[in-house]
Formats: sequence, structure tokens, C-alpha cells
Amino acid sequence: MRIVIENATIVNEGEQFIGSIVVNGDKIAEVVRQEQRPRRGDLKIIDARGLYLLPGIIDDHVHFREPGLTHKGTIYSESRAAAAGGVTSYMEMPNTVPQTTTLKALSDKFKIAAKDSAVNYSFYFGATDSNSNLFTRLNPRKVCGIKLFMGSSTGNMLVESQEKLDNIFSSATLPIAVHCEDGNIISRNAKSVISQEGPDPAVRFHPVIRSSEACYSSTKSAIEFAKKHNAKLHIMHISTAHELDLLTADIADNKNITAEVTPAHLTFCDKDYETLGTRIKCNPAIKSVVDRNALRRAICENRIDVIGTDHAPHHINDKIGGALKAASGMPSIQFSLQAMLQLVNSGVLSIEQLVEKMCHNPAKIFGIYNRGFIRKGYIADFVLVDPNGKKTITKEDILSNCGWSPFEGTTFDWSVRQTWVNGQCVYKDGTFDDNIRGKALRFVR
Repeated sequence: MRIVIENATIVNEGEQFIGSIVVNGDKIAEVVRQEQRPRRGDLKIIDARGLYLLPGIIDDHVHFREPGLTHKGTIYSESRAAAAGGVTSYMEMPNTVPQTTTLKALSDKFKIAAKDSAVNYSFYFGATDSNSNLFTRLNPRKVCGIKLFMGSSTGNMLVESQEKLDNIFSSATLPIAVHCEDGNIISRNAKSVISQEGPDPAVRFHPVIRSSEACYSSTKSAIEFAKKHNAKLHIMHISTAHELDLLTADIADNKNITAEVTPAHLTFCDKDYETLGTRIKCNPAIKSVVDRNALRRAICENRIDVIGTDHAPHHINDKIGGALKAASGMPSIQFSLQAMLQLVNSGVLSIEQLVEKMCHNPAKIFGIYNRGFIRKGYIADFVLVDPNGKKTITKEDILSNCGWSPFEGTTFDWSVRQTWVNGQCVYKDGTFDDNIRGKALRFVR
């Protein structure tokens, strides 16, 4: 039976209009405007009057912690949090245990996701000093990209030497997603702050240690390597106004070097350490209100192309300490869309720009096959959101394994009502269809 979602405000490709979509199997069979009527036949009707229909959110940057760190999160728990937040596809990072730096570790993740993921998925392959010989063995139609830590990392994924970086950028056959912070600058800053504040300075010193200079230096270097080798570069979690000088103001289609910003860096600033403390400690650090406002402007100027969460759950006990001892990272995928819709209400960006940065551009930049748009023939991944669904987030709402969120106590004006994945409603008004599983993303390359 075909299903029609009718009377919704559809937001897609720079416009919004009242209309309907017809879902047939896992595809969008028709997109019709209000003045038209879908062919009725054997349609099941869902009235979405008063709701907005957006393409499903594609999160290009998540840490779901499985395998090895499942007390923080699992593919099952975090993908359900994603579905509750309107996220229909994610691309997951390699710093799990074991790290995703071998072909076997990569294959194992795909097997877990096929069994447990509520939404669609792909996984990054982690670059090290010694595994670039494996790049040509990665399936470009299945693997979203290569993750590179330049200057700041854990485990063996930190790559610093000129020779090794040249080798990675020249060998990469997939987009390179890079974390840019200069470790030498960070170490120098840490020594200076420790000498004055003691071995674990208060969290407000986190952006002093992981400074704007550290970000700028590393981002500048990554861009130089990408240009030298004509590599496709995606700079993760831009956090400073200074880095924006390195980015071009153009649409994503015209760029070989693109950039992402997180909802956290668009929402919080260093003044929020006073109330939220280490709950908003992440790498790169939340910085000044000047930086935050510059990032907001950069969204509208097309200097920044994607909004991705860097969803990184930790057990709350891991967040005890200050700028050096508390773990960096926060869960955010469940509330990322609501947080960005809140910025729409505040006039920071338009809902059309939100859809471009959270749906269209991730699909374009990574070459995702037939997702990210409300188009006839495309896979039916979409979300219905309620502009009048005002709600204050409580601990009981949180679905991530870690059980906390920096957005606890926040009142959002919008709510996620339904999330559809591959033509099936996986989430509706607080309940899940746990029989539904997402699919591995396919890439056109």
C-alpha cells in the first residue's frame, strides 16, 4: 500500500510550500503541491497539517562508542537517540576499541550496524602513520571517508610528520575528514596555564589551552596539504572566527575544501562554562561569544557547509575534573535538530538554510546516493517537526546510554513528531518501531 503524507509544509532545495509526498515502498513516488492532488487509489492518508516535513537529517560526525566503550553508548542506543532527533543517517568515527584502522575492524562495525542500527549508517576509516596502503582496498561505494587527526588525538591516530601527511593526502581515494588542532601549541599553552593555576585548571581555561591559534595553525596546514595533492578535504568542527578567513564563501558544489560546525559551537560560548561546566567541554573548545557569532554568520555566508554534531557521549563520572582531567565530548544527536530550529526562531538562520546544511550538503559533499532531498525517486528518509511542540528537556527524555545532556533544562519551541527511514516510520511521538533497521549508505564515486 502506498502512503501519502499530506498538508505538510515541505522544506526542500531553498523553498517551502504546502504539499504532500507519496511513499511507495522505500521511495518517494510523488511530490505534489497544495493545488495538486496525489492520485488516491489505495493510498493510506496521514494528515500532517501544521507540521513541517524536512528531509531526514544526515549527521556526518558521530561517536557511537561501539565496540569497546559500550558503557558510554552503543550503535543501538545512539541510533535510537538519532531517530528521536530526526536524524535518519549517520557517519561514525573510528576512535573506538579497537580503533577502526584495519579492514577487519571496519567490517565488524558494519555487521553490528546491520543488526542493531535504527537508522542508516556508514563508518570512517581511521588514518594512522602506517596504514595508508589500505586506502585503495576501501570500498568507495560503502565507506564514507577517511578520518585524520592532525595534531591532537588519542591512541595511534595522531599523524604529525610532514612525510606521513603527504602520504595520506596523496593516497586518499575518499574524502578526508580532519580534526585540526596543533598539539605543540596546545602543550605550550597547557604548561603556561598549569604554572599559574595548578595541575588541573578550571574548565574555563579549556579554550585558553586549546586556543584559537592552535586551531588556525592546524587548519591552515590541512588546507595546504589538500591543495598540494588536490585531495577532497572536509574540516570538522570549526570553532574560531580566525579559521573562517581560510574558507571560501561559495556553495558546497563548487568546493574541494568544505567545513563543518557543531550545534554546540553555534549554541554555547565560554560564558556558559560558569553554569554548564565540563558538560560543554569538547575538543576543539567552546570559545568566545565573538567566535560563536562569527560561526553563525558563516553559516549564512556559505563559508561553513555542514552542521554535524560530533555526538560524543561519556559517562557522567568521566566529566569530573577541570580543563585537563575531565573528558572532552558531549551527547547531542537527539536534540541537534531542535537546537538548530531554535536558532531559526531566533533569526540566526532560515529553515531553508538549516535543511541545506543538515540534509542537502552532507549528501552532496560525500556523494550519498538518493538521500538528503525530498525528490521523486529518492529514498523516503524524512522527518515531521511541530513548530508548536514546546517542551523542556528532562533527564527522563534522554535516550543516549550516558544518561545526560548539556540541553537538560532547555525549553525548545519545536518537537520531532515522526522520523521515517527507508519509507518506514521508525519513531512517532516518543515511541519506536524496534523491528525497523536502517541500511548501509551508498555513495556515488
